[in-house]
Amino acid sequence: MRRDRVPRRLTVDDTVWLWTLGHRHDPECLTYLTLNRAEHRHRRLRLVFREGPGRIVAGYPFGAGDIASADGGILNLNEPGVVRRFLDEATARGLHPEAHGVHDEDGWPLYDSLTATEQA
Repeated sequence: MRRDRVPRRLTVDDTVWLWTLGHRHDPECLTYLTLNRAEHRHRRLRLVFREGPGRIVAGYPFGAGDIASADGGILNLNEPGVVRRFLDEATARGLHPEAHGVHDEDGWPLYDSLTATEQA
């Protein structure tokens, strides 16, 4: 069984990325995907997926790491291929931080972009 919060590796070209997945309920239900380059461990991009109208994060009937919308598909943030797609979309949008710290971004616009290309 996978241990939570242990960084997983994803290699893109010659760059090694680390990623973790988390879920919490305090004070609201949300799932988050954290990405950072291995050589910049203290520059973290955290894509946050908050539960809300038409937005579903992990929990029954979905599995851990699943995110979905009422009008879109289901994406599983435990799958390296899905994480790679979010990484590519974040890179295209220039979301990777240049300074130390955790930089939160709403992940739903990226999700919408990724699921729109699936439905097209």
